[in-house]
Amino acid sequence: MLYLVATPIGNLSDITLRALETLKAVDIVASEDTRKTGMLLKRFDIAKPQIAFHEHNEQKVLPRIMGLLQAGQSVAVVTDAGTPGIADPGFVLVRACIAQEIPVTMIPGASALLMALVLSGLPAHSFTFRGFPPRKSGKRRRFLEIDAASPHTLIFYESPHRLRPFLEDALAVYGDREAALANELTKLFEGVQRGVLSTLLAQLGEETPRGEYVVVIAGSP
Repeated sequence: MLYLVATPIGNLSDITLRALETLKAVDIVASEDTRKTGMLLKRFDIAKPQIAFHEHNEQKVLPRIMGLLQAGQSVAVVTDAGTPGIADPGFVLVRACIAQEIPVTMIPGASALLMALVLSGLPAHSFTFRGFPPRKSGKRRRFLEIDAASPHTLIFYESPHRLRPFLEDALAVYGDREAALANELTKLFEGVQRGVLSTLLAQLGEETPRGEYVVVIAGSP
């Protein structure tokens, strides 16, 4: 059985009882970052062998994990934070398991994109999650233009170093729409800034923001 186990996005107290029970019960843990997962396991007195499983070795490690599952071993997939398969490793492995008729289940939990959406104050009944945009401005603008006429609330992940250029491109493509910036969610310095894109850009100041951001932007009126 393959278990996709959601983990806290910041505050470790957000771990679920089912997640802890599952991590204690499985034979092995496939981790996006074995060091971070090791800290989580240690915090809750769980001792399990780990396999590194991330975007750079996903294809290489996939046969090994499939071999373990086919041999009857139970494997839990854990990312750095949040839900496996959402802008993180997991999708390819799930597809492989479905093709081989290996049982797959999910232990739900924290999700940064849903938390940011709800806290943004923007319509949450219909939304589109777009993940991380391209790094270069030209490709990023073309990426954004795909949803320029969409009425759905748009959600993006962005690094602190690219937040400003991303907002500049979003303003150029979408116009001065309502938006929200959420970062450090569930952590000590959790913050959510709300306003139109031009205001949020002005509020950034000259210093580089810290922590990964979830950017929520209103859909086309």
